[in-house]
Amino acid sequence: MMRSRLRVAVVFGGQSGEHEVSLLSARSVMQALDKTKYSVLPVGISTCGRWLTAGDPWQRLSDGEDSDCDTAVNTGSGALVPGWEAEHFPAVDLVFPVLHGPMGEDGTVQGLFELAGLPYVGSGVLGSAAGMDKLVMKDIFAAHGLPVVPHVGLLRSRWQAEPEACLDEIEARLTYPIFVKPANLGSSVGITKAYDRTDLASGLNLAASYDRRLLAEQGVDAREIECAVLGNDTPRASVCGEVVSNREFYDYRAKYIDNQSRLFIPAEIPTATSERIRSLAVQAFMALDCAGLARVDFLLDRASGEVYLLEVNTMPGFTSISMYPKLWEASGLPYSKLLDQLIELALERAEERHQARQHPVLQ
Repeated sequence: MMRSRLRVAVVFGGQSGEHEVSLLSARSVMQALDKTKYSVLPVGISTCGRWLTAGDPWQRLSDGEDSDCDTAVNTGSGALVPGWEAEHFPAVDLVFPVLHGPMGEDGTVQGLFELAGLPYVGSGVLGSAAGMDKLVMKDIFAAHGLPVVPHVGLLRSRWQAEPEACLDEIEARLTYPIFVKPANLGSSVGITKAYDRTDLASGLNLAASYDRRLLAEQGVDAREIECAVLGNDTPRASVCGEVVSNREFYDYRAKYIDNQSRLFIPAEIPTATSERIRSLAVQAFMALDCAGLARVDFLLDRASGEVYLLEVNTMPGFTSISMYPKLWEASGLPYSKLLDQLIELALERAEERHQARQHPVLQ
């Protein structure tokens, strides 16, 4: 039986390059959750993979606790959840994983919550994994007839073994400028805009420091349009927003540090273009079997007006300057009510899973 106030474990931090972003997002979420409805239980994951529950996990991670993975003692080594301070933590009703990037947004912790039988906010294992890997994501979009820009995928091992051949292949298929990205990362971490072969090689080296799967993507002179999606089997799209970066492209610093990029909500685009983008956002969400929430990013070609689907973020940033909550606020759904709906959708999804037959019926 559920308690009068749901015990919501907000999980944050993690082992990806987006650890700090997760802390910022989680702080906003924990502050905005309605305390008359929810008992908020913070759970931090250090950069070394240790799960922290005692004291103030958010402050402990902000202070850099357990950040030296060469010397940190992992008290739970070999356990299912390393370092879990279970004696300090009560039972929970639902998990809100405010984790960005690999080992958090990629289906890993979602699988753990599935095994534990815990409802959780956001996409399941499949949607999270597909939404994390940009190469798999683009293959799925292409299979559904959704528009994507030309791109080339590489393995780090091949890049390291045959760098000249890889550069030749990319240059044969794409024209400069070319964006180079790690396939499995977000928040624009590890991204390079390459203008020549030297830039391209440097970008591939940077991307390879973050992931074994690398993506080279055709640069387009385009406006960046974003749309938020909310729901499970019948998702809906928010109004569209436009990002105008104060830097050469909307990189990590522009997103989370400078706070000087401009967000235009709603985007000043033709109604027909807006409706097409909103429709494509829902189609992309469903193609990946997402659930709960996602921010879908698009490129709008300045010259041709063509719309290209860039990527889906299954756990977008939730900071005070993040696009996802701002898009829903502009669509009539304020931050705290948005969190309420995400929790309701998580419970709905969990109930649907319980309805599925777990064991075959012998005839």
